[in-house]
Amino acid sequence: MAASTSVKVVLLDIEGTVCPISFVKDVLFPYALKVLPDTLESLWGSPDFAKYRNAFPSEYSSSRGALGAHVRDLVAKDVKVSYLKSLQGYLWESGYASGDLKAPLFPDVAAKLSEWRHRGLRVMIYSSGSVAAQKLFFKHTDAAPTSDLTTQISDWFDTVNAGLKTDASSYETIASKHPEFLPGEWLFLSDNVKEVDAAIEAGMRSVVVQRPGNAPLPPEVPQRLRVIETFESLDDDLNVRTS
Repeated sequence: MAASTSVKVVLLDIEGTVCPISFVKDVLFPYALKVLPDTLESLWGSPDFAKYRNAFPSEYSSSRGALGAHVRDLVAKDVKVSYLKSLQGYLWESGYASGDLKAPLFPDVAAKLSEWRHRGLRVMIYSSGSVAAQKLFFKHTDAAPTSDLTTQISDWFDTVNAGLKTDASSYETIASKHPEFLPGEWLFLSDNVKEVDAAIEAGMRSVVVQRPGNAPLPPEVPQRLRVIETFESLDDDLNVRTS
């Protein structure tokens, strides 16, 4: 990639980029569905739960059965809507707190986050999962010796405060939140080619991350986009000035 400007912000996707896709689909989603019935039964009328319940369309928030069925339908269809993401984050919180859930990072991630911060880069997150869920994820990782990596993250973005990840305008919104950095000083890392294209359209640098367990990339993608398998491959892209 062109190295005329140093990267100053690394913007990270989560699923398929810093952790296996299987964690979200095979662990987080089933966990939320497992604890949902008891949560609806015990907390339906509580003020703490009301903001999550009332965020659902009225035809679903009127009864436990309707809301539970709607959640199961959305998860089965992999529909990404903000009110579902918020509820899932709420349900996952107890799982992380109890130790039932722990976020599995790819081996290179924790060390690179620390290294980037040490070298003066800002690290930020942009995921379709809610900001609350993102913070839970990075607070309860399998990294050692410190499992809480939230101190490494400078800012958090989701589809509520930024927009859809396949829209170039979302990356323009993110960049506008930090006007001290030019769009070309951002590097967005994602396993999703459409997201990478959108970030590039918005003026950011962007690289496709191809991790174990991700779907195979179409053969034309490596011909037009940079593809990496580990963050260890990024030093040339970052071109960080140390002076």
